[in-house]
Amino acid sequence: MRTSQWEDRALSVPERRTRHFLKSLRGKRRPVRWPFQQDDGRVRARLRQIGEPITLFGERAPDRRDRLKYVLSQIQAARGGDAVVDDESSESSPDEREEEFWTPGTAELLEARRQIAEFSLPRARIRIAHQQEESKLPLSRIIDLRKGVIAQLKKFSQLGSQIGDERPISQVRFSPDGAILATGSWSGGVKLWDIPSCSPKTQLRGHRDRVGGIAWHPQATLTLSPSVANIASGGGDSDVHLWSMTSDAPLATLKGHQDRVVRVAFHPSGNYLGSASFDGTWRLWDAQIGKQRELLLQEGHSKEVYVIQFQDDGALAASGGLDGIGRVWDLRTGRTAMLLDGHAQGIFGIDFSPNGFQIATGSGDDTIRIWDIRSLRALYTIPAHKSTVSDVHFFRRDQRASPPISKNEDVDMDGPTDLRPPTSGDDSRFTNGMYLASSGYDGLVKIWSVDDWQLARAMSTDAGKVMSVDISPGGTYVASGSWNRSYQLFARE
Repeated sequence: MRTSQWEDRALSVPERRTRHFLKSLRGKRRPVRWPFQQDDGRVRARLRQIGEPITLFGERAPDRRDRLKYVLSQIQAARGGDAVVDDESSESSPDEREEEFWTPGTAELLEARRQIAEFSLPRARIRIAHQQEESKLPLSRIIDLRKGVIAQLKKFSQLGSQIGDERPISQVRFSPDGAILATGSWSGGVKLWDIPSCSPKTQLRGHRDRVGGIAWHPQATLTLSPSVANIASGGGDSDVHLWSMTSDAPLATLKGHQDRVVRVAFHPSGNYLGSASFDGTWRLWDAQIGKQRELLLQEGHSKEVYVIQFQDDGALAASGGLDGIGRVWDLRTGRTAMLLDGHAQGIFGIDFSPNGFQIATGSGDDTIRIWDIRSLRALYTIPAHKSTVSDVHFFRRDQRASPPISKNEDVDMDGPTDLRPPTSGDDSRFTNGMYLASSGYDGLVKIWSVDDWQLARAMSTDAGKVMSVDISPGGTYVASGSWNRSYQLFARE
């Protein structure tokens, strides 16, 4: 016993800690978590500690993490299979070493998941049938259609610019019919503007701190009932407000977040709302007036959650955080469907493609990554901007959604437009999702072709950092919000 004690004392402090931790694990098979995996400073320190170069030529943070894991695995093999862990992991509590945990859900959440499944499955079936029809088009026709779209993109130029508030414009979003533009600012105000005249329409007052997120109900402006929430906004006061278009006071306020609410998004059904917050969570709310309540508090990010977005079918949600990680969630089961791990900095923009299986993420590492849910990997990395990519948005022909499907109602193929296959001969429907817009802190708005992810058009705002971008349904206009308190409107020449 004394010999082993003296042997321990001859070891370095990190080696002694590792030995004691490994002894505690003997006979207990448990996964080892890499607590340094998101902190590049700790990765460099660990590499220096084990005598490895802290960086190689052209090596980025994700590559450095992979190299550290490989070196530790080699050390593990050399020591006869014992697990090798980071020093700080031995001091962490068992709770911190757990990767996943489950909490009981409510009956309301179970009912919401069932309704989301009933809503999303018919829409997915229609989308797949549409894609099968598109695959039968002659290649020459597809090429002609896409060449025509790209040619129109090259004609975009700035139509006008308008001072929108006293502080930076944090987000811009077009209404589902494209006739109104909503802007949110760091002063806490939400304003509505007529398009294309850019004349003020309404100002919504309610937030006490910066507004970061704005979302339109999928059927907004189609029904103007005072009891319908047409707009949602999230602010630095940790509140989410629901607004009608007939009053400047909120219809309802959703409380629960413990820190700033950065982004909000309506579920395609219009019944639910997602919100991302600096408290490290995103939440799912029942957004129906009179029923508004929190349905789900979802953890999963190690830092602040910055952005939330829903798939057009309504089955999936994607969240992005300042930890540089994105997660795709299956709303019907609550499980993680895909991990978007590859960015070296935080994720500030995320959007699903209308094709249902691709996701674009914009990051502080100046790149846009395109992910494929089917293959569970990144398809392409676009070196998009010279500074932070603040927002990304796919083109959609029509953002308006069909009414929710009741639990006993079958899909009527002669029903609403959104659940009816397009009529034959209308080839313009195949242009849906054919380009992607991005905004960056380099002062540019860029449009990218989805065929090869090449730049189709770059437009200068002359307004400093561009904090948000949106494309109107049908692609008539592109809007951006900027740091210098203005928003810009772009259109074809």
